[in-house]
Amino acid sequence: MTDRPRSGLAAVSTALLEMSRQLEVRDVLKTIVASARDLLDAEYAALGVPDDHGGFAQFVVDGVSDEQWKAIGPLPRQHGVLAAMLHGERPERLADVREDPRFEGWPAAHPDMSDFLGLPVRDGDETIAALFLANKRRPSPGGGFTADDEELLGILAQHAAIALTNARLHERSRELTIAEERSRLAHELHDAVSQKLFSLRLTAQAAAALIDRDPARARTELQQVAALAAEAADELRAAVVELRPAALDEDGLVHTLRTHVQVLDRAHTARVTFDEGGVRALPAAQEEALLRVAQEALHNALRHSGADRVAVRLSRHGQGARLTVADDGRGFDPWAVRSAGRHLGLVSMRDRASGVGGRLAVHSAPGEGTAIEMEVPGG
Repeated sequence: MTDRPRSGLAAVSTALLEMSRQLEVRDVLKTIVASARDLLDAEYAALGVPDDHGGFAQFVVDGVSDEQWKAIGPLPRQHGVLAAMLHGERPERLADVREDPRFEGWPAAHPDMSDFLGLPVRDGDETIAALFLANKRRPSPGGGFTADDEELLGILAQHAAIALTNARLHERSRELTIAEERSRLAHELHDAVSQKLFSLRLTAQAAAALIDRDPARARTELQQVAALAAEAADELRAAVVELRPAALDEDGLVHTLRTHVQVLDRAHTARVTFDEGGVRALPAAQEEALLRVAQEALHNALRHSGADRVAVRLSRHGQGARLTVADDGRGFDPWAVRSAGRHLGLVSMRDRASGVGGRLAVHSAPGEGTAIEMEVPGG
């Protein structure tokens, strides 16, 4: 393809870069289809991701209006030339798809297609999609799509497989993170808010029983009801805030962590502070690990330590960063906690640290508070 214009190579580069930027599967599919149609100057382009039932889990088109697509009807099945691409390994380049013996027709509202170029999108030995184009807008002298077009689409399909696989991994990772956060919130609500509500209910019942024979004591019990309700509201607000996804991409680690600390400071009676010292931008995985460890350490300090003050510091450490979350609470014996099988999230925090090439240290003793320290190497 050495005779392809430089502008064409630039277009290929632009298309590949655009695919690599997308993180959502649907966005990746749309980018692949639009790029293929534009690069190969086709009237129509489509990409189908097969399901396990003879149909398509996703089917994206370009060149067909929304109204026309609705009129076409249900998603196509895996048949004809589409099935050949999904179950074979070779490209399909046809002068007129309608004359192919595998052609089985299409719905009345379907646009008329003649020349056709399609191929499987493969990840190793697995076919993960079928990509095809129809109706070359400026056909070659021989008509339809050319061998160069087929080669170019093959290059695009290879990169499409990488982009699609990465997007799927990203979505799966996000799903696991959401599930993890939901599980943590469920435990949080059970351990904190539900207990507060149970105490509130008992105190309210006691106040009702005393209201006639001992009004003064009933008034005291009602004041306790108000205090317990306020604590429950604070616990719930803090739990919901911690469930929200961190805006690391938009705001960066320092701003995100500072905002999180400010919210917790308002939601709890303990004083929570944040200090930062010249931290550089870090690889995304390291920033996320630091944020999650900070959240877990803050959770432990505010729920279990009885601390009056919790200090969070994020500082530069060589090419990386050091996070410290320290409280003046009751402390604990780390060895005794580990022996009893109660890890207070320490295993999760250590896993997060080691997963990004960092380390985590826990400093605590009964009556002496706790400090969680994490270091990451940077990039």
